[in-house]
Amino acid sequence: MSTVPATPDHALPPPAATGAWREGDPVGRRRWYAASAPLPLEAGGELPGVRLAFETWGRLAPDRSNAVLVLHALTGDSHVAGPVEPGHPSPGWWNALVGPGRALDTDHWFVVAPNVLGGCQGSTGPASPRPGGGQSGSGRSRGGRPWGGAFPFLTQRDQVAAEAGLADALGIDRWALVLGGSMGGMRAVEWAVSHPERTGALLLLATSAEASAEHIAWADIQLRAIRDDPHWQGGDYHDTGRGPLAGLGLARRVAHVTYRAEPELQARFGRLPQGAEDPWHGGRYRVASYLDHHADKLNRRFDAASYVVLTEAMNAHDVGRGRGGTRAALARVTAPTLVAGVDSDRLYPLAQQERLAALIPSADRVRVVESAYGHDGFLIETEQVGTMVRELLAPSAPTRPGRDP
Repeated sequence: MSTVPATPDHALPPPAATGAWREGDPVGRRRWYAASAPLPLEAGGELPGVRLAFETWGRLAPDRSNAVLVLHALTGDSHVAGPVEPGHPSPGWWNALVGPGRALDTDHWFVVAPNVLGGCQGSTGPASPRPGGGQSGSGRSRGGRPWGGAFPFLTQRDQVAAEAGLADALGIDRWALVLGGSMGGMRAVEWAVSHPERTGALLLLATSAEASAEHIAWADIQLRAIRDDPHWQGGDYHDTGRGPLAGLGLARRVAHVTYRAEPELQARFGRLPQGAEDPWHGGRYRVASYLDHHADKLNRRFDAASYVVLTEAMNAHDVGRGRGGTRAALARVTAPTLVAGVDSDRLYPLAQQERLAALIPSADRVRVVESAYGHDGFLIETEQVGTMVRELLAPSAPTRPGRDP
């Protein structure tokens, strides 16, 4: 793996105040679902004007039995597969899993991937126009004044409720498979608990039944980094020309270290300086340059306020809340289930997946993804993940409905 980008970050123009997709930007492969009524929220109140951006691959069978729901992690989006193109600044994050002949074979399966509610790549979130919010006084707003800091608190259950509305709009009563890793796994287990009759099979990767104290502790550092940035402005920065980029960049640096594994970082970077820089005289170590690069990349494609909303939703994750506890909640799952952890994951250690597998009555033994890459192994080790996808889908493989035109 390269330790530095082909085009140095300092050679790029400065990022905008937000990397969110906004009205007037290229649409790319996105489609939209618009809710017909406000969404009631678990924390109280409701969210009007809900829209979910989503992408699809393959063709829905006449009996609608071949639909698969893929749920992304914190800074992911709907672009699971496909190249960099207008509207999609990054390649598909699971390219090796989706397509003809791949684990999610689009000659057979209709794959649906929504951008999560609260996200920033086309779905309703803090950067979206607030219904009835009027125009921004700055004149920079596209489509009306953004929600900004007034965007409400969300939970994983709210996000799944919005996704259930998308499924209804597509005419999908039951998913053949629901799968996701990390934050996507949180939503996947909520799907199986909230809608067992709509979840045909379940794959949970590098996730947990509830956010742990350590998850919340790491998240708190990241939230404080963003909110302490003077350009945070209470979340109302989107049309001011200055966003909390330093804070979001620091949050990303912290998060990225937790996503990887110490042996990998040591093997790749050790104590080497970055190029000709001298760490004894203000220069960087190579590992610091690597973190700088990832911070800059995220600032160009993500929104700080969405990062806050989604991180708070992850902190609130507790599948047993209001359901008699974790054991009682997971007893509702009826779908054939595989739970997998990454052997080098220090953010979601394997014990958390072992607990999920033990408490889900329909789960097989916990599977272990062998990887040097830590938590990110669920994204990188696509051959191992693909084997599990094929195992779950094999019993229900449909006849070929035809390729997506």
